[in-house]
Amino acid sequence: MAMLRATRAICHLPVSHSRWHCQGQVLCHLRCFASHASRGVFEGWGASGRRLQCVDCHAGGEPARVVLGGLPTIPGQNMIEKRLRMMQPDLDAFRKLLLLEPRGYPCQNANFVIPPTGCHPTAAYGVLIAEQGHVYPAMSGHNLMCVATVLLETGMVPMSEPSTGFDLETPAGLVSVRADCQHGKVVQVTLRNIASFCRPEDMDVDIEVPEIGKVRLDIAYGGMFYAIVDASAVGLQLRSEHGRELCRLGEMIKTACREQHPVNHPTFDYPGCDILVFTENQRREANQVFGKNTVVMSNGKLDWQRPETWTGMLDRSPCGTGTSAVMAQLHARSRLGLGEEFVHESIVGTRFVGRLLEEVLIESGSEQIQAVIPTITGRAWITQYCDVVCDSSDPFPEGYTVGDIW
Repeated sequence: MAMLRATRAICHLPVSHSRWHCQGQVLCHLRCFASHASRGVFEGWGASGRRLQCVDCHAGGEPARVVLGGLPTIPGQNMIEKRLRMMQPDLDAFRKLLLLEPRGYPCQNANFVIPPTGCHPTAAYGVLIAEQGHVYPAMSGHNLMCVATVLLETGMVPMSEPSTGFDLETPAGLVSVRADCQHGKVVQVTLRNIASFCRPEDMDVDIEVPEIGKVRLDIAYGGMFYAIVDASAVGLQLRSEHGRELCRLGEMIKTACREQHPVNHPTFDYPGCDILVFTENQRREANQVFGKNTVVMSNGKLDWQRPETWTGMLDRSPCGTGTSAVMAQLHARSRLGLGEEFVHESIVGTRFVGRLLEEVLIESGSEQIQAVIPTITGRAWITQYCDVVCDSSDPFPEGYTVGDIW
């Protein structure tokens, strides 16, 4: 068993990337401009031609917007610091611009591709991920599948057939990518994810949820902290026509779990749980384990006094970090061994395939946490190239939401 010693991301290696190489309609130079008040961030975009250069994709049905250019320089010595800085109101305006209406919609995600910090010398790029509800995941599997596909198919990472490998730096750590390539296209992406775990004290947790009652769940980390709930325990099936009720109950359970059983990562400040996965029909067939899932993500802040806020949205993909968390949970329960294939199906029928490579120990002070290193395999497709702009006269520089779909 390998051992991972906790470090709190102390790194002071400056990196200068003034030119990014790509083809087509995407970034040639990283444009930088000062960040200040959120309205000021977008000041004069229409007149100056400043824009966010994006490539839209989906992996397993879940969309992702990959931002290749137009961002200001994000302060921070490492990706953890940059994530925290990106969450501040002035820079969070970019997330709102991209994800809220009229330019976005509830299930959209944003990936900000930036120069690596130097903390991981092999990293080709850094990636900051943003979702609805002011959520900035430390890692996201479907998002990184999309990022990897964009970097290769635009030439920002040179493609070698039949397989190309490179590393991406995330707030959760270094993620290794292996992409299978044919005729200039990425046909499959495998991610070697960060250490994932399900601690004994976070298993069989009973949570009291208003209007539902007691719900028993596990909490596991796979890049985000997941509350893991058997859908049948709350009387639901993972079918698309049950989507509204899955969102409502899932967001309620997740919020109650965060209030009653808070967790945090042992090596950096990442509180949870911040997301929930409903599971269904887990079974073993020979040396494979199968399961169906849907992940409930926030699209705003739940207020127990306002039932209209008891809502969320469903991940259309099988979810990469959710697959990692579920594999860690199954391993902790002795239901998934090292090297065994785990086939995870989404609510729309798409699949990711996962495996556990090895067991590791995460050390943090006197604490030792048993963890596993998972891989996740799936595919992403580019759907459009676009430039996102915000005219100085636009009344919605940070977007808006309307309760019919939010």
